[in-house]
Amino acid sequence: MPINIPDNLPAASTLESENVFIMTEKRAVTQDIRPLDILIMNLMPTKVETETQILRLLSNSPLQVNIFLLRAATHESKNTPKEYLDRFYIDFDDVRHRNFDGMIITGAPVENIPFEEVDYWDELKEIMDWSVDNVVSTLFICWGAQAGLYHLYDIPKYPLEKKLTGIFPVKVLPYNDQLFSGFDDEYLMPHSRWTEVRAEDIVKNPHLHIMAHAPESGVSVVVSESNQVFVTGHMEYDRKTLAYEYERDMEKGMNPEIPQNYFPDNDPRNDPIMRWRGHATLFMTNWLNYYVYQVTPYDITQIGSMKK
Repeated sequence: MPINIPDNLPAASTLESENVFIMTEKRAVTQDIRPLDILIMNLMPTKVETETQILRLLSNSPLQVNIFLLRAATHESKNTPKEYLDRFYIDFDDVRHRNFDGMIITGAPVENIPFEEVDYWDELKEIMDWSVDNVVSTLFICWGAQAGLYHLYDIPKYPLEKKLTGIFPVKVLPYNDQLFSGFDDEYLMPHSRWTEVRAEDIVKNPHLHIMAHAPESGVSVVVSESNQVFVTGHMEYDRKTLAYEYERDMEKGMNPEIPQNYFPDNDPRNDPIMRWRGHATLFMTNWLNYYVYQVTPYDITQIGSMKK
């Protein structure tokens, strides 16, 4: 089934070229079904690229999905024109009065800044608090996962000695959770971060459960009893996203390390091999199905009462 996106969203042409089934707003209104409403808070500076990556993964479910793009109104974007944001994005004030089946909060390049010093932190806290009662399931990605664990569960983040960047094997822990239905015992996940959360802090909280862990990259997936999912890596990344970040940092004179397990022969001149998209797609499909669709009420206005 298709994902429903705003008319003329730039991601549409890329997805259509990949034979991804999308549906614009005009066609969607003719469908006599109850689609899932998914709110995406895109905090990444590369807005179009991140939209495309996430929409690609959402598109492979048999469920029809309405997409709403949310921005941080208290943050002035330096990388995305205001005209683009005004056209395709909404503010929290536009949706605070309603409910959503699912929500995704992306990563953001602010890991080395204390949470309280991020310029939109107060707004993000309000949105995360609101999501507890107004969203069936929220998926937090990378810095978004660290922010959610910190604000909602008092889990701190810790600086790493060097940036964790590359493709790392992750082991699924034997909880038999449907989030990993169809998974192999081990799968690959891209990481690109300067900070981490630690298992010893998470296991002390009875409301949190570590579902996947990696020897090199640490805690990978955490779920809460409130139906929240925290992913510390970037399963949505494209083939060349880490290469772009590496080249960007080289141009800035940062002397970055080559992403691990990424370039063939560890040579940045070689094109990376895509080895994680299958599990990334399955993960997103499982989240949509088991954490959202199977538990959300048909009447979306009942989500608030269901949560209480």
